[in-house]
Amino acid sequence: MYYQDELNALKKASRYRTRELYRDDILDFASNDYLGLAHNKELHNLSSQTLSKLSINSTKASMLVNGYHQIHKDFEDELCLANGFEDAIVLGSGFNANIALVEALVRKNDELFMDEKYHASGVLATKLEGKKTTFFKHNDVDELDGLLKNSKAKRKIIAIEGIYSMDGDLAKKEIFDLAKKYDALLVVDEAHSSGVIGKNLMGIFDYYELKIEPNHIKMGTLGKAYGSFGAFILASHHIVEYLLNRAKPIIYATSLSLYDTLLAHNALRYMLKNKDELTNKLYERKKIIKDRLGYDIKSMILPINIGDNKRVIKIKDELKSLGFMVGAIRQPTVDSAILRVIPRVANTKDDLLCLCQNLDKILKS
Repeated sequence: MYYQDELNALKKASRYRTRELYRDDILDFASNDYLGLAHNKELHNLSSQTLSKLSINSTKASMLVNGYHQIHKDFEDELCLANGFEDAIVLGSGFNANIALVEALVRKNDELFMDEKYHASGVLATKLEGKKTTFFKHNDVDELDGLLKNSKAKRKIIAIEGIYSMDGDLAKKEIFDLAKKYDALLVVDEAHSSGVIGKNLMGIFDYYELKIEPNHIKMGTLGKAYGSFGAFILASHHIVEYLLNRAKPIIYATSLSLYDTLLAHNALRYMLKNKDELTNKLYERKKIIKDRLGYDIKSMILPINIGDNKRVIKIKDELKSLGFMVGAIRQPTVDSAILRVIPRVANTKDDLLCLCQNLDKILKS
């Protein structure tokens, strides 16, 4: 057995991973479907009806080889309008979007400054040949300021997340100010903030009410709050033009499926139309977490530090036996094992109250 020793070591450290089939008979407090749109049949029906009227079902090719459809263009245009950016590209996944951005933007004599808690996809891309990367302490404005000040790079590029996927905290506004001060490109991964914060639910730029500048680049995923699959990159026309010519995950991959694009487009319209109602539902669930468990969360991510791999799995399994699915996140994804609880809008307030009651009892036992 070629890798049995490595698998045995993972099992011994309680870091062994397995797939679990999706269950419809359990309350989901684990997934990133923050707004519950993955359950919205109206969005599915609208998308299916539109797709059924087309002459094709599939995009058939890469975006640059006859795979760019009016469906893609319409969604990109509305994303630009909703977020205040000049141009956009839709593509296959957030993972690929991060690979595309780092692989294409960071050239010889450039330097990338990446938050140490940036997503694994971005970190993986830094391993590509010739990518000079400096990691700065999580959300540490002073350290980043010093690094940018002393850098001799031709181009400076900063990579942060709008909301960090494991900690659930927000990027500091001062980092946006530093990007402007040092004329650095600023890549913001909005996978967990798009659809969750801001007066229009568009994410961290919206939340801080920032004017979009030529150095701003926003990446978002469609498989979380949008209830679909895929990703988008928003930037100036100049940057998008460059990515189309240099980013391999865009050039060489089949373009985003038409159904997923339609589903995400209808989700975007739904968010904008129902932003006040959705914002209120998000607030109500944050308040329940604060009142019942004492955690003041700014996002829809509640990380509870457990610190022990065996115990975090035990708690997850105990909650599962009671009808609740939560995340049990272990190393190397996090430094110390956490329970990751998502108070999704799809679950009722009573469901969340029941989860909090049981979770509180288990944590105190």
